[in-house]
Order: sequence, then C-alpha cells, then structure tokens
Amino acid sequence: MKRKTTLFLRLSILLVAAVIFIICLLMFFFLIKSPVSPAYANSIYPILTGIYITTIPFYTALYMAFKLLNYIDSSMAFTPPSVTALSKIKLCAFSISGLYVLIMPFIFLLADKDDAPGAILMGLVPIFVSAVIAVFAAVLQRLLQEAVDIKAESDLTI
Repeated sequence: MKRKTTLFLRLSILLVAAVIFIICLLMFFFLIKSPVSPAYANSIYPILTGIYITTIPFYTALYMAFKLLNYIDSSMAFTPPSVTALSKIKLCAFSISGLYVLIMPFIFLLADKDDAPGAILMGLVPIFVSAVIAVFAAVLQRLLQEAVDIKAESDLTI
C-alpha cells in the first residue's frame, strides 16, 4: 500500500477522533450549563453516561487502527502484532455494541415518554454498525492469521 494512502487513512482517523472529542466536550459543557428537565433525567442521564463510556473502546479501536496502519507502512502487515491489533478492534466493536444494548431500555423509556418511536431505531443504529465492524474485523483477523500461519510454515520449510 502506498504511503499516501496510509497517510490519508491516518489523517482520517485523527479527524474522526477530534470530531468525536469536540462533540463530547460540547455536550458535556451544554449539559452543565442547562441540565435536563427532571421529567427526562432518569432516562437521558443513563443514555449519556453510556455514550461517554463507549468513547473508551472507540478511542482504543482508533488507536489500534492507527497501529495497524503503522504496521502496514513498515511492511509488517502479515505479522502477529497485526492480528493482535485486529483482535482488539474486534473486541472494542463488540463492547460498543454491548454497551448500546445496555442503553436500549433507557432509549425505549425516553421514546415512550416523548412519544417518539423513531428514537428506538436511532438507538439500534450504533448496535448494528458496531456489530458489522466487529464481524468484519473478525473475518480480517482470521484471514490475516491464516496468512501469518502460511508464512510461518513456508519460513520453516526453507
């Protein structure tokens, strides 16, 4: 892979990380300045807490993707550290999906209280997106592990 491509991907990762950080920061200061109505507090605050907790595996996955790009640049794409990075990305994506599953009852309460059934669909989007990313990372991890095993076998026969 050309260095320009990996540089573009690195910049994309940094841009996504910066945008999410800024959004979280703005949401935090907005909530401090004007708290949620007490009628909605028992459903909104757990949702926001869950969203903030999901930033931990999100940034971990972004860091692992950054490391994976470094491995690709240094011609270490088909090595065990690359497989480990994909494994951690997969675990992060599954944990994000699991955290949003835990948030769903609160989203349901909020949608029921506000009479907004579309909010439930909006709560399902991160679950399915992160599950798709996790499955994709698992497939890539398996393919990469097989390539590493084949490379190790060919190195032993030489």
